[in-house]
Amino acid sequence: MVEYFDRIAERYDGWYRTKTGRYVDRTEKWLIFSMLRTGGGKALDLGCGTGNYTLELKRMGFDVVGLDASEGMLGVARSKGLNCVRGDAYSLPFPDGSFDLVLSVTMFEFIHEPEKVISEVYRVLRSGGEAVIGTMNGRSAWFLFKRLKSLFVETAYRYARFYTPGELEELLLGAGFREVESAGVIFFPSFWPFTELAERVDRKCHRKCRNIAAFVAVRGRKV
Repeated sequence: MVEYFDRIAERYDGWYRTKTGRYVDRTEKWLIFSMLRTGGGKALDLGCGTGNYTLELKRMGFDVVGLDASEGMLGVARSKGLNCVRGDAYSLPFPDGSFDLVLSVTMFEFIHEPEKVISEVYRVLRSGGEAVIGTMNGRSAWFLFKRLKSLFVETAYRYARFYTPGELEELLLGAGFREVESAGVIFFPSFWPFTELAERVDRKCHRKCRNIAAFVAVRGRKV
């Protein structure tokens, strides 16, 4: 899995420059940051990849460090002036209570022991700290399309495990998080041309229709 991300690192950001990529990135960020309650402090971008969210957190004023297992991805992130380290999500290289915020977007799809990673996230958060996790939804039309495509073309989704909002909430609650809530966006297929309409639906339906959204996010607070 790490080798795959090393191979695609240099071209990974190109997707964000496509029409669909711009819409998806804008919409997912809107959801993630609308759920965020932490206003500043130390943040960890877990599974930072090329630093897309690391850079956004830095712009927001967080003292942020990105962590990823792929040296190829980290090389791209560091070229953006970001503080990033190579590390293992199952054994985070940080002391207990190091962060006010742990953010992880599209990483949990690629781990085999999510409970272990969530436990580590809980450990490195300070009391009152917040975790926000975003993944693809295993019950969405996008998931079915991406999984089918991966049978014929090698994509990251060939190696992924997807989650429902309820499964993400259970992960956080099981680790001891409280104030747990979830939401979702992106309800139309990737070839849908009317992005303005799609965004209006995203903002109106992100709570009540989260179970069929392509991208879901969950947040919780450490007691």
